[in-house]
Amino acid sequence: MVLLLAAPFAAPLAYLVVRTIDEGGAAGIITDAALLGPLGRSLLLAASVAAAAAAIGTLAAWLVMRTDLPGRRVLRLLLPLPLVLPSFIGAFALIAAFAPGGLIEEVLGVGGLPEVGGFRGAFVVLTLLTYPYVYLPAAARLRQLPPSMEESARLLGSGPLATFRSVVLPQAWPAIAGGGLLVFLYVIADFGAVQLLRYDTLTRAIYANRLIDPAVAATLSLALGVLAILVVVGQRAMTRGGGPDTRRGGRPLVVPLGRWRAPALAFTGLLLTLALVAPLAVLGYWAVRGAAEGTDRPNSFVSDPARLVEPAVNTSVAGASAAVVAVIVVLPVAFLTVRHRGRLGSGADALITGGFALPGIVIALALAFWTLNSPGAIGALYQTLPLLVGAYALHFGALALGPARIAVASVPRRLDDAARTLGHGRLSRLWTVDLPLMAPGLAAGAGLVLLSAMKELPVTLLLAPAGFPTLATRVWSAAEDAFWADASIAALLLVAVSGVLTWLLVVRRGRALG
Repeated sequence: MVLLLAAPFAAPLAYLVVRTIDEGGAAGIITDAALLGPLGRSLLLAASVAAAAAAIGTLAAWLVMRTDLPGRRVLRLLLPLPLVLPSFIGAFALIAAFAPGGLIEEVLGVGGLPEVGGFRGAFVVLTLLTYPYVYLPAAARLRQLPPSMEESARLLGSGPLATFRSVVLPQAWPAIAGGGLLVFLYVIADFGAVQLLRYDTLTRAIYANRLIDPAVAATLSLALGVLAILVVVGQRAMTRGGGPDTRRGGRPLVVPLGRWRAPALAFTGLLLTLALVAPLAVLGYWAVRGAAEGTDRPNSFVSDPARLVEPAVNTSVAGASAAVVAVIVVLPVAFLTVRHRGRLGSGADALITGGFALPGIVIALALAFWTLNSPGAIGALYQTLPLLVGAYALHFGALALGPARIAVASVPRRLDDAARTLGHGRLSRLWTVDLPLMAPGLAAGAGLVLLSAMKELPVTLLLAPAGFPTLATRVWSAAEDAFWADASIAALLLVAVSGVLTWLLVVRRGRALG
């Protein structure tokens, strides 16, 4: 039963393998010079952003965790917040800021602005929005490092920089490298930012070929899926066995910044301004300007804010349904892996994790091709709510698996044994003993799935039912049509909801850092 629940997570990649073999010519497609370009640009962008995010995230983590930087307790909570911004909203904010009549031209009085886009635009947006993937694990590792080795290095005459390079960095490297590979995976799977900024990567090539040449789209999707899985395997290998040396314990060593205090404070302030304050300011500017000027365009959020209700409700319904489905599916796997360790549980765990490694556009395209080419009931699933919810659950189910495992492990076995001796059956014990104790952990897992599904773009664009707008698709369509005010209003609502969930699920849980 467990394998039956976990097997669908591998179905999209398996379908693409079968489809590619049936179509034939995969070698020719992959080696076509016209398609090697997007692959090369994807790798170039991913490597560049991962390197930049690793440098920025590590420096920010070190400043707030191991120095006497003023306001570091508040900064520890603020620095992860760019996670609330989906990449396509970040890209839209950058374009809207430089647009004629935008924030930079009207408020700052800077004219003759160039059109932003291409590699530089994508690099800036993705770096600013992904550095928290490095910051969070690096900060956790830096907090746990024992101070004794650093104190020994300082007593031997090493300066702060030499101590960081020779002692701190080697011990924190697994966390930094693991976070950097997560950024690499995020970038090669990104579709929204590169599409809006017109930088031709593999995901753009897949999206462009999905209708005119499905064989090419399927082959490229398979190549992207395999590449993503290789990155995840590398990330797992990088972080495996890299636990901090806490045997000697003690409070972390605090390095006095001295004359570097002002530059360090300026760096963290500028980082938060560019990654969080500036995008929100641009969105707020266009929303206020649109409301002040008004419009008689039909279907506009400016003239009729009530039109936001439908996409907001649709977003909540689809995301919440996916969260419930994901928790129901992964809970048996969590029970098996926690209480009955074995190869069966490990295999099911790997299948679910593999679903998260696949880019959203790969899962969406596989399910779209599968339903479009199937007769009967399966074919009727194309662009329906159940298929959309299923795609979300396949893609983000792994996010619920970790909290579910923790929730299962938190239930003392003696309570289960006591209920059994009192005559309660399996279902009765699950309902009266296990579920009440596991509820907080399962709710956290469901919240992570909900948060991710709300911001997911390519799956929603390809699989959402006709006439089923969501906040993400409303932002997307308004941005593509250059309706800046409409896009900004919908984006602000999506960011506000994402912000609340991120605060509850990520920042509050990360308070162990402080």
